[in-house]
Amino acid sequence: MKVLTLAIFAVLLDSASAWSPPSAFGTNKARPATGAFRTTTSGGRCSSKPSLSEMNMASVAEEVDYANADRYLSEHPNNNVPPHIASLVGRGLHTKPDHPIGIIRAKIQEYFASLPEEYKVFDAEDPIVTTKQCFDDLRIDPDHPGRSPSDTYYICDETLLRTHTSAHQSMHLRDGYECFLCAGDVYRRDEIDSSHYPAFHQLEGVKLFEQTEVDSASHLKGEEWVKSPECQAIAADLKNVLEGLMDHLFGETEKKWSEDYFPFTEPSYELEIKYQGEWLEVLGCGVIHEEVLDMAGRPERRGWAFGLGLERLAMILFEIPDIRLFWTDDERFQSQFKEGQITKFEPYSKFPPVFKDIAFWVPENFVENDFFELARGVAGDLVEKIDMIDEFTNPKTNRSSKCYRITYRSMDRSLTNDEIDALQDSLREKSAELELEVR
Repeated sequence: MKVLTLAIFAVLLDSASAWSPPSAFGTNKARPATGAFRTTTSGGRCSSKPSLSEMNMASVAEEVDYANADRYLSEHPNNNVPPHIASLVGRGLHTKPDHPIGIIRAKIQEYFASLPEEYKVFDAEDPIVTTKQCFDDLRIDPDHPGRSPSDTYYICDETLLRTHTSAHQSMHLRDGYECFLCAGDVYRRDEIDSSHYPAFHQLEGVKLFEQTEVDSASHLKGEEWVKSPECQAIAADLKNVLEGLMDHLFGETEKKWSEDYFPFTEPSYELEIKYQGEWLEVLGCGVIHEEVLDMAGRPERRGWAFGLGLERLAMILFEIPDIRLFWTDDERFQSQFKEGQITKFEPYSKFPPVFKDIAFWVPENFVENDFFELARGVAGDLVEKIDMIDEFTNPKTNRSSKCYRITYRSMDRSLTNDEIDALQDSLREKSAELELEVR
C-alpha cells in the first residue's frame, strides 16, 4: 500500500491549476447544508451578458443553489460544459466535516486559526468567474494553454468554471481583505487515470504586510524589488508559515525548497516534504507580483500567496487509491470517516476491469484532452483510465494514427461486456465530432 500511495501522489502532482499544486478550505459562517450557496443575479447565463460586477461575489443579490446544473449549460456556441461536469458543481465536499476533503480542510483551517493574524475564510464563492478574474488579473498571457477550450470549461466567451481558487484573489484584495483563505471546487479538462479528475478542490492563502513594513521598498519594481531586504523578509515569513503547516498535517518532517515560476508571484517557490522515504511536492507559493497588486488597487502593499490541493493531501494521508472515490455516495466509503480524524481507507471491493481499444486517424489539430472529455461524456466515471498504446505516421500519406486502451471499471459493481460494448460503440460514433476517423 505504501508504494501504491506514493506512486499515486507523484502522478497527481501534474494535475494542477495556476499553482503547480491545487487547494481547498472551510468556513466560519452559517450556511445551508445542501449546497445552496451565495451567487449573483446573473445566474451564470451568458445570454444576459453579465458584467464583472454582476459576477463579483462581493455584490450578492440573492441565494441560488450552485448545484443547479442549468446554471452551467447554455446554447452559447462556445459553451463546452457537458452535463456530467455540470452535475458535479455545488456538491461542497470541502465543507462536509466527515468527508476526507472536509477533514483536511478543517485541519488546515485549524492551523491558520492558531497564527497571530486573523485569516478571513471564504468557501462559498460562485464557481462561475470571468476570464478577467481567472486569467487577466493574474498576469496569465492571452495565449497561455490554460485558456484553451481543451483545458477549460467555458460558459461563454467571457465566463467559465474557475480553473483555480486564485480567480477570487484580486476580488478579495479589492474589497480590502489583507489575510484570507479561499477554498472551493475547481474544474479543468484533464487526462484520465486514478489520480486525475476534471473536478478537484483547492485552497488559496494570502497575507499582506503592513505598509510600514515595506514602505521603504514599495516603489521598487522587478529585480530591484526581488533583491530587496523587504522582499526577502516576506519570502522568509511565507516559508516559515508553510513549513509549520506541513508539520501540523504530517508531523515534523524534512523539507526542501526550490525556485519555481508562476506569472502572479515573484519570486516563486515549490515546497517538498520527505514522506515515507520519498520527496513529494506539496504546494506552490511566492511573493505576490507587484503588477497583480497594482491591478487589485493595492499598489502600496506587498505580501505572499500560496495554493495547495486537498485531494493530493487526502490521497496520501487517508491512503485513498482512486480519486473518483471522493465523489461517491457509497455508504461503504462515507461511513469510514469521522470529523477531525485521519484514518486509513479500507478498500471494500475491487471489481474486475473491462479493456477496450480504439484506434483512429487524427487531424492536425487533435488534442488528447478533447478525446478524454468525449469518453467521460459517454461513460462517465466508468472510465478508470485511458492509455495511448500505439501511434504511427504513414510515410506515404503523412497521416498520423493513435491507438488508446480504455480501462472501464465500476467502483460499485461488476460490468458486463455487453454494456461496455454499447458504450464503446457510442464512443466510436461520437469520435466523428472531433474529426477522428476510426480504423
